Amino acid sequence: MKKFVLDEIDHQILDILIENARTPFTDIAKKLVVSAGTIHVRVKKMEEEGIIKGSTLTIDYEKMNYSFIAHTGIFLEKTSRSKQVIEDLRKIPNITVAYITAGKYNIFCKIRAKDTNHAKEIIFQVDDIEGVARTETMISLEESINDKKRLMHSIFREL
Repeated sequence: MKKFVLDEIDHQILDILIENARTPFTDIAKKLVVSAGTIHVRVKKMEEEGIIKGSTLTIDYEKMNYSFIAHTGIFLEKTSRSKQVIEDLRKIPNITVAYITAGKYNIFCKIRAKDTNHAKEIIFQVDDIEGVARTETMISLEESINDKKRLMHSIFREL
Protein backbone atom coordinates (compact mmCIF):
# COMPACT_ATOMS: atom_id res chain seq x y z
CA MET A 1 0.00 0.00 0.00
CA LYS A 2 1.41 3.39 -1.01
CA LYS A 3 2.09 5.77 1.85
CA PHE A 4 0.47 9.19 1.53
CA VAL A 5 3.11 11.93 1.80
CA LEU A 6 2.27 15.34 3.22
CA ASP A 7 4.16 18.44 2.13
CA GLU A 8 4.57 21.95 3.55
CA ILE A 9 1.33 23.21 1.95
CA ASP A 10 -0.57 20.34 3.62
CA HIS A 11 1.15 21.23 6.89
CA GLN A 12 0.05 24.86 6.60
CA ILE A 13 -3.51 23.84 5.70
CA LEU A 14 -3.68 21.59 8.77
CA ASP A 15 -2.21 24.37 10.91
CA ILE A 16 -4.99 26.76 9.87
CA LEU A 17 -7.76 24.17 10.18
CA ILE A 18 -6.62 23.09 13.65
CA GLU A 19 -6.96 26.70 14.75
CA ASN A 20 -10.42 27.03 13.19
CA ALA A 21 -11.96 24.11 11.30
CA ARG A 22 -14.54 26.46 9.79
CA THR A 23 -12.00 28.63 7.95
CA PRO A 24 -13.23 28.99 4.35
CA PHE A 25 -11.00 27.42 1.72
CA THR A 26 -10.84 30.80 -0.03
CA ASP A 27 -9.30 32.37 3.10
CA ILE A 28 -6.78 29.55 3.40
CA ALA A 29 -5.92 29.93 -0.29
CA LYS A 30 -5.28 33.67 0.12
CA LYS A 31 -3.00 33.05 3.11
CA LEU A 32 -1.03 30.39 1.29
CA VAL A 33 -1.09 32.12 -2.11
CA VAL A 34 -2.64 29.17 -3.93
CA SER A 35 -6.04 28.61 -5.52
CA ALA A 36 -9.11 27.66 -3.51
CA GLY A 37 -9.35 24.60 -5.78
CA THR A 38 -5.91 23.49 -4.61
CA ILE A 39 -7.02 23.75 -0.99
CA HIS A 40 -10.22 21.85 -1.74
CA VAL A 41 -8.35 19.03 -3.53
CA ARG A 42 -5.73 18.71 -0.79
CA VAL A 43 -8.26 18.71 2.06
CA LYS A 44 -10.38 16.14 0.19
CA LYS A 45 -7.27 13.95 -0.31
CA MET A 46 -6.36 14.21 3.40
CA GLU A 47 -9.94 13.25 4.28
CA GLU A 48 -9.84 10.25 1.92
CA GLU A 49 -6.51 9.14 3.46
CA GLY A 50 -8.00 9.43 6.96
CA ILE A 51 -5.58 12.14 8.06
CA ILE A 52 -8.47 14.57 8.53
CA LYS A 53 -11.49 13.03 10.23
CA GLY A 54 -14.38 15.46 10.31
CA SER A 55 -14.13 18.78 12.07
CA THR A 56 -14.82 19.76 15.64
CA LEU A 57 -16.59 22.48 17.47
CA THR A 58 -15.13 23.74 20.73
CA ILE A 59 -17.67 24.58 23.40
CA ASP A 60 -16.79 26.84 26.31
CA TYR A 61 -18.30 24.75 29.10
CA GLU A 62 -17.41 27.38 31.70
CA LYS A 63 -19.86 29.78 30.06
CA MET A 64 -22.47 27.06 30.38
CA ASN A 65 -21.70 26.60 34.11
CA TYR A 66 -19.90 23.29 33.66
CA SER A 67 -16.43 24.39 34.72
CA PHE A 68 -15.72 21.60 37.23
CA ILE A 69 -13.48 18.88 35.78
CA ALA A 70 -12.56 15.63 37.47
CA HIS A 71 -10.49 12.72 36.19
CA THR A 72 -11.61 9.35 37.47
CA GLY A 73 -9.67 6.11 37.40
CA ILE A 74 -11.90 3.06 37.42
CA PHE A 75 -10.87 -0.29 38.84
CA LEU A 76 -12.86 -3.20 37.44
CA GLU A 77 -13.78 -6.46 39.14
CA LYS A 78 -12.61 -8.21 35.95
CA THR A 79 -10.87 -6.69 32.95
CA SER A 80 -13.16 -8.70 30.70
CA ARG A 81 -15.93 -6.27 31.75
CA SER A 82 -14.17 -3.30 30.08
CA LYS A 83 -16.36 -3.08 26.99
CA GLN A 84 -19.62 -3.39 28.94
CA VAL A 85 -18.51 -0.77 31.47
CA ILE A 86 -17.52 1.59 28.62
CA GLU A 87 -21.01 1.13 27.13
CA ASP A 88 -22.55 2.00 30.51
CA LEU A 89 -20.27 5.04 30.82
CA ARG A 90 -21.56 6.24 27.43
CA LYS A 91 -24.99 6.56 29.04
CA ILE A 92 -23.64 9.21 31.45
CA PRO A 93 -23.43 12.41 29.35
CA ASN A 94 -21.07 14.14 31.79
CA ILE A 95 -18.32 11.65 30.97
CA THR A 96 -16.74 13.37 28.01
CA VAL A 97 -13.66 11.16 27.52
CA ALA A 98 -12.92 7.56 28.50
CA TYR A 99 -9.88 5.39 27.83
CA ILE A 100 -9.31 1.69 28.39
CA THR A 101 -5.85 1.74 29.94
CA ALA A 102 -2.98 -0.44 31.09
CA GLY A 103 -1.44 0.40 34.42
CA LYS A 104 -3.07 1.43 37.67
CA TYR A 105 -6.61 1.82 36.31
CA ASN A 106 -8.60 -0.29 33.89
CA ILE A 107 -10.48 2.76 32.60
CA PHE A 108 -9.64 6.44 32.95
CA CYS A 109 -12.24 9.11 32.22
CA LYS A 110 -12.89 12.84 32.26
CA ILE A 111 -15.99 14.18 33.95
CA ARG A 112 -17.53 17.62 33.44
CA ALA A 113 -19.84 18.89 36.16
CA LYS A 114 -21.35 22.07 37.58
CA ASP A 115 -19.66 21.78 40.97
CA THR A 116 -18.33 19.27 43.52
CA ASN A 117 -21.78 18.05 44.53
CA HIS A 118 -22.73 17.45 40.92
CA ALA A 119 -19.43 15.62 40.32
CA LYS A 120 -20.09 13.47 43.40
CA GLU A 121 -23.46 12.42 41.94
CA ILE A 122 -21.81 11.46 38.64
CA ILE A 123 -19.04 9.51 40.40
CA PHE A 124 -21.71 7.64 42.41
CA GLN A 125 -23.36 6.72 39.08
CA VAL A 126 -20.03 5.34 37.90
CA ASP A 127 -19.59 3.40 41.16
CA ASP A 128 -23.02 1.82 40.62
CA ILE A 129 -22.10 0.37 37.21
CA GLU A 130 -21.99 -3.42 37.34
CA GLY A 131 -18.38 -4.58 37.15
CA VAL A 132 -16.86 -1.46 38.74
CA ALA A 133 -14.94 -2.42 41.88
CA ARG A 134 -14.04 1.14 42.90
CA THR A 135 -12.99 4.53 41.59
CA GLU A 136 -10.28 7.05 42.36
CA THR A 137 -10.90 10.68 41.44
CA MET A 138 -8.63 13.65 40.97
CA ILE A 139 -9.94 17.20 40.68
CA SER A 140 -8.57 19.33 37.87
CA LEU A 141 -7.56 22.78 39.11
CA GLU A 142 -6.56 24.20 35.72
CA GLU A 143 -6.12 23.01 32.16
CA SER A 144 -2.57 24.12 31.49
CA ILE A 145 -1.93 22.50 28.10
CA ASN A 146 -4.49 21.81 25.40
CA ASP A 147 -2.46 22.18 22.25
CA LYS A 148 -3.26 20.27 19.09
CA LYS A 149 -0.60 22.02 17.05
CA ARG A 150 2.65 21.16 18.86
CA LEU A 151 2.49 17.46 18.06
CA MET A 152 1.57 18.11 14.42
CA HIS A 153 4.53 20.50 14.06
CA SER A 154 6.81 17.91 15.63
CA ILE A 155 5.59 15.22 13.22
CA PHE A 156 6.23 17.50 10.25
CA ARG A 157 9.79 18.18 11.48
CA GLU A 158 10.39 14.39 11.42
CA LEU A 159 9.23 14.07 7.80
